[in-house]
Amino acid sequence: MAQLVEERFGIIYHVDHVGRLLHGLGWSPQKPQRRAIERDEEEIRRWVKHEWPASKRKPRG
Repeated sequence: MAQLVEERFGIIYHVDHVGRLLHGLGWSPQKPQRRAIERDEEEIRRWVKHEWPASKRKPRG
């Protein structure tokens, strides 16, 4: 972000200070969640609802 601010506006900020400025504006650092492109949300919901509870009920041994 510090590099982007410098390139766009010609203002140089220390990297740590940019974080404080953004926090003061109500922004928070976020990382994108990694998910597979092939992920099938409907199949996951079906599995969690039907198959996962059945696997939890089986006794050990």
